[in-house]
Amino acid sequence: MTSTEPTAPSGTTASSGTNASSGTNASSGTTPATESSPATASTPSTKPAPATASTPSTKSSLIWARRRSTVARFWASYRTRRAGLLGLAGLTLIALLALTAPWTVGADVQSVTQAPGTALEPPSAEFPLGTDQFGRSLLGLLIWGARISLLVGLLAAVLSVAIGTLVGIIAGHYGGWFSTVVMRITDWFLVMPTLVLAIVLATVMSRSMWTVVLAIGVTSWPTTARLVRAQTIAVESRPYIERATALGGGHGHVMGKHVLPNVMPLVLAQTTLGISTAILTEATLAFLGLGDPTVVSWGGMLQDARDAGAVSSGHWWYLAPPGIAIALVALAFTLCGRAVESVLNPKLGVGR
Repeated sequence: MTSTEPTAPSGTTASSGTNASSGTNASSGTTPATESSPATASTPSTKPAPATASTPSTKSSLIWARRRSTVARFWASYRTRRAGLLGLAGLTLIALLALTAPWTVGADVQSVTQAPGTALEPPSAEFPLGTDQFGRSLLGLLIWGARISLLVGLLAAVLSVAIGTLVGIIAGHYGGWFSTVVMRITDWFLVMPTLVLAIVLATVMSRSMWTVVLAIGVTSWPTTARLVRAQTIAVESRPYIERATALGGGHGHVMGKHVLPNVMPLVLAQTTLGISTAILTEATLAFLGLGDPTVVSWGGMLQDARDAGAVSSGHWWYLAPPGIAIALVALAFTLCGRAVESVLNPKLGVGR
């Protein structure tokens, strides 16, 4: 009994000591961790970099990847249109000839005093398309004139589509009496002969290339305006436009961020189709003597042929090359435009 009595207190003491010791160790182990936690939390190197630091570059790369994917899908669908590829090949060839004209034919091809041939020579080995009434090579003039005809057609079509897109989006977005008034003005321009209005503007203004561009651009926009207005009304009936407005998006935000990107495919197709019309109108104005007399264009060559009496004298080589060139370029742009329209709107089923 005497030996067992100390045993119990001894065990109890050991147990309590163990508990105390373990409690002390736990508390002492907890205290340093608690004290060192602020230091650990304040160390920025132990935490991963914030996701927002790489957001701009990541967003930019995603945007460019999406754009490349869109272009790749567009080209994959476009190259299945044989007519579109034929038109694109023809335009590429003509554009290369026009861009390299200063090196291939030279600017002196326009000179009247330094003409290399005699007047109205028929086609020969030296002059494959013959010469004009001043002895200039018609092949060189044809290549040089492509620069003006293509430039005027492109600028006039871009100006016309830009005006039509702006008018169409504004009229379709605001609606009401404002849209009615704008559309009545558009209808007035639409029923008026475009060529007559262009002739009037080219007559009252100075004769220059920019006058022709302005005359064509400000008279041929109504068709684009009506198409864009109809597309704008269709786009603004979608739910995300209502959400954007409810979140505080203003008129400029809705038209610039939501409506414009959705009407751009239509605008692109309309621009491609409008270039051919602009080239034909420029040739008509130049043929009527309303173009810039200081530059060589295909329409100006037709005017010179008429003034030289090529029609009555049977000098077909003076009339045929510029006329055929105008027709081929207009056809090529039309084929490309129909192919683009078919890719952007497959329901049309055209352009193959």
